[in-house]
Parts: sequence; C-alpha cells; structure tokens
Amino acid sequence: MAEESNIMDRVLALELVRVTERAAVAAARLRGRGDEKAADQAAVDAMRRELNALEIRGTVVIGEGERDEAPMLYIGETVGTGKGPRVDIALDPLEGTTITAKYMPNSLAVIAMAEAGSLLHAPDVYMDKIAIGGNYQADLVDLDAPPGNNIKALAEAKGVAVSEITACILDRPRHGALIEAVREAGAAIQLIGDGDVAGVISTTDPEDTGIDIYMGVGGAPEGVLAAAALRCIGGQMQARLVTNNAEQKERAKKMGIDDFDRKYTMQEMASGDVMFAATGVTSGSMLNGVKIKGNAIYTDTVVMRSSTGTTRWIKAKHTHLTKFG
Repeated sequence: MAEESNIMDRVLALELVRVTERAAVAAARLRGRGDEKAADQAAVDAMRRELNALEIRGTVVIGEGERDEAPMLYIGETVGTGKGPRVDIALDPLEGTTITAKYMPNSLAVIAMAEAGSLLHAPDVYMDKIAIGGNYQADLVDLDAPPGNNIKALAEAKGVAVSEITACILDRPRHGALIEAVREAGAAIQLIGDGDVAGVISTTDPEDTGIDIYMGVGGAPEGVLAAAALRCIGGQMQARLVTNNAEQKERAKKMGIDDFDRKYTMQEMASGDVMFAATGVTSGSMLNGVKIKGNAIYTDTVVMRSSTGTTRWIKAKHTHLTKFG
C-alpha cells in the first residue's frame, strides 16, 4: 500500500498540472473565435495525449459523454500506460466551451483523480446541486430545503444579514423560480453563463470571490468535479441526478444507478484520496487565463489533494513551445 501511495504521489503532483496546462493552452489558442466545438476538441486532444503518457491504469468515469457520443475521453475509456496504480478520472478538458468561444471569464481545463472506485460513476445528464465553503456545522444547508431557508441558515452561521449573502446560479430559464425565491429571501444573485465548477469552488473563498453559496441545476460531470475539489479544500455539497426521460434513466442504470431520488453528499461523489487540478483558460475569479507573449506561454494552475489538505498555486512560464504543439 505504501508503494502504491508513493506512486500516486508522483503521478498526482506536477503530472496532473501538466495535463491541465496542455489542455488549457490548446483551448486558449481558440478563445474568442466563436467555435465551441473546435476549442473543446483541441482541449480534449491535448489532455488525452498527456494522460496516455502517465504511469497509471486510469478509467474515465466522468468524461465528454458516453462512448457512442464522444470519440475521445468518453466515460469508460482507459487511459495511461497501463502501468502503475488503478485510478478513477473525472475530467472536463474545457469547462466553459461557450465562454471560451466568446472570450468570457472563468473557463478552465479541469481534472480530478482518485483511487479506483472513489468517484461517482454518473452519466452525462443534469444534476441539482447546492454547495457552500468550509468551517460550518455539518448539513447546514440542504438540497431539499426551500432556498430561502438555506440562505437564512447560512447568513445566521456567518453572523451577517441575509442581504450580505450572494448566491451563484447559472443563468438559465429553468432557474426562474429559484432566482425569485432567493431574491424574495433578501439575498443577492451572481448569474453566470457557464462554468459551474468555478462557481462551486468560489464558495470556499467568499471574501475574494463575493460568492457565498452555489445553487441550481447544472451538469452531472461538473458536479462530480466540483465535489472532488471541495473534498480537497473543504466545503459542503449535496446533489441529485436529474433524468428527463427513459433513455437517460437506462444510461444511469448501466452505471449502477437505480435510485433516482438519492441525494448524494460530497463524500459519496468523491471519496478516498482525491487529487484535483485546474488551469485557467480565460481569466476569472479563481485563476488567470493563459497568456501567450512572444516566445513564452504563461499558465495559472491550482492543484489540491484531499489526504494532505494541500493546495498549490502554480504560475508557470513555458518557453519550449514545441511541447504545446
């Protein structure tokens, strides 16, 4: 076990950073070009190349979709050299394809890795989520409680007025009732067009980001990635899969999910020894975006590990540009 732990240490430190750096730089070359698919494909190709160079026996449990829908980095795909520890991988080579195409804030290249069997195997469907940062009593907020109750509970725990609480919510028509309820409670709302992994993580540093709580329905892959990050840096999160038809339920059943009312905790979505890394593609509340200046590329990355509670911020300058294609 000690030997495998040492191998995990080597794989999940700078190696994970290189994986997200390469994906971020590939996507960054297409920022503002209006082509979401091209930017996403560039990030996918770069991330896949780096993953296949790692000494791991990895299985993608959260990826770009199921095998028939995604040519690369699909759910169930194996990556790595086939040597080393068995690991689960959750990834989003470009979290925020639309905001990258429009050159808007908070797009990231994101990956989480954990011991095999540690990450929730979920299909590419929607997920209802609620999340806050750390240092609060357990189960302070609840996915099934009215939004106003959660806002008031958080305000009381922080010792502030409800008017000082800001909720982050994806700007989608489906959130009309949620937005109304939060505003009726007296809280503010920061609407985001995309990038709910960054939105969830932002709750862990409200003094800097201005976000106290994340609420609403987004992607299930992003939910598992966000849970992995919170496991590393501290926080609370609850989630429930949202399946809209029989076909989606059947896909979930094939992954071992048959209770569609189940409310998952953060620990149930990401257990074991979890490592998380993200590199900024466009600048946002958490990370600076890729900068390409002359003969150098600058990247900004965060890498975290749950077992040690360590968070490293890595600002890198790359001058061997051939490594980035």
